[in-house]
Amino acid sequence: MSIVPRISHGILSLVIGNKEELLKAYMPFINNGGLFIPTTRSYQLGEEVFMLMTLMDEADKIPVTGRVVWVTPKAAQGGRKPGIGIQLSSDDAQLVRKLETYLAGALGSGRRTNTL
Repeated sequence: MSIVPRISHGILSLVIGNKEELLKAYMPFINNGGLFIPTTRSYQLGEEVFMLMTLMDEADKIPVTGRVVWVTPKAAQGGRKPGIGIQLSSDDAQLVRKLETYLAGALGSGRRTNTL
């Protein structure tokens, strides 16, 4: 299973199927935490986005709001996936704790992510 972004009426949908995909998407260096969303759609820095995220085997979709703080354009150097990084809102502190619990022991492992 892979990270699958979709746009439906301006709402992004993100499916993260396993811990490795979450590690590649999570941006711990962003204040309040961040997520990288693969997409070829154009976004501007500072733009607000709304996303419904399916996380691993959890039954409920998680609503997430954030601001674009990272843009990897199409045809980026190094074979990087095009997409955006969103800074999670301060209202998503519980989500950040959940993501970091899933990633316990893996953060700072030096593995390549979708951003760094």
